[in-house]
Amino acid sequence: MSEDTNKAMYHDTARVAFMEKELRYISGIIKQKGREILNSYTITPPQFVALQWLFEHGDMTIGDLSNKMYLAFSTTTDLVDRMEKNELVVRIREEQDRRVVRIKLLKEGERIIEEVIKERQGYLQNVLSGFDEKEVEQFAFLLEKLHKNMK
Repeated sequence: MSEDTNKAMYHDTARVAFMEKELRYISGIIKQKGREILNSYTITPPQFVALQWLFEHGDMTIGDLSNKMYLAFSTTTDLVDRMEKNELVVRIREEQDRRVVRIKLLKEGERIIEEVIKERQGYLQNVLSGFDEKEVEQFAFLLEKLHKNMK
């Protein structure tokens, strides 16, 4: 290999290592900020994730929710039990097949999700206030591209 090829590989490796580290730090900060926001609500972080899945994708079975959250079926069942007790969700049996039970988001669960997401967006808007409009546009474009490439 030529010296230029070696140098390009090193820079690519170093750059990727830097980006992975930055993404990990950013993810940690977002997670911590999200938990701080949730402190003023009556839900736990796993309940927030479950409610968010229901909010974004509609009614689903406990099995579907378990798979999306990478949790054991029994853990998800306990989570749904607590959310149902707090009137955030309700279990509904399907008419066609009474064995199938879907979890439906209730108004209170929807309200909490909308409020928390709005607060999280406000936090991000505050962070982005140091960016100009072109930087924000480019950043949004690159985030979407990264997300698509990860799927």
